[in-house]
Amino acid sequence: MPKRFYKHKTLLDEQVSPRQYFPDLNERFDVKHIKHDLNLASLPDPQVYELAVSQDRLILTKNVKDFRPLLREDSPGIIGIPETWSNSRVDTKLTALLMRHGPAYFRGRYRSLAAEDQTSKAA
Repeated sequence: MPKRFYKHKTLLDEQVSPRQYFPDLNERFDVKHIKHDLNLASLPDPQVYELAVSQDRLILTKNVKDFRPLLREDSPGIIGIPETWSNSRVDTKLTALLMRHGPAYFRGRYRSLAAEDQTSKAA
């Protein structure tokens, strides 16, 4: 029996490109950008984190060092995006990761997109 599709809710941090640059991700999931969709530019990271938790959204960020200390077990989780990756690579890899896993895989955890990419190559 095929795994049931889960439509993840995600929040793109301010330094990540707007959601329009990620067509596959945007088509399959509920994607919001903190600046371009929610008009909350310059919101401090702890408040971005609390907003994501309150809306049950995975945080997608390049700013991992500031978000990891905020992580709690009851949060949807954080996915770190490599700064050097192109938007098209992020779109492909992130969409594939979210398609493979349900919310329990991310809940209360930090996942690195680069590490996930290495794991999938090894498998």
